[in-house]
Amino acid sequence: MLRIALVSAGLLLAACKGDRQKCEQACRNYGTLMYWDVVDKEVAAAPEDKREALKKKKLAEFSSQLENGVDMCVSQCSSANNDEQIDCMIEAKTADAVKKCVE
Repeated sequence: MLRIALVSAGLLLAACKGDRQKCEQACRNYGTLMYWDVVDKEVAAAPEDKREALKKKKLAEFSSQLENGVDMCVSQCSSANNDEQIDCMIEAKTADAVKKCVE
């Protein structure tokens, strides 16, 4: 799920002018916001007595999924050329805001 989101962000990006550090920051922010947007909804829909365990499980999965997808996103980002979009992704604070950056 997160890997697909990061790859999608990388494909939609036209950013970074080769600045891998900015690309990594943008990809990590995008991945984090998108992951927790989905997971928070999933946790909220779970039975109350299962929520805490589900959230712990998803937290444990998060780092692995982020690391698996971020390299491809960074590579695609650093090959492109749109500082406005990458800055938008870095500055985004919500999933809705970061989605608008890549539309």
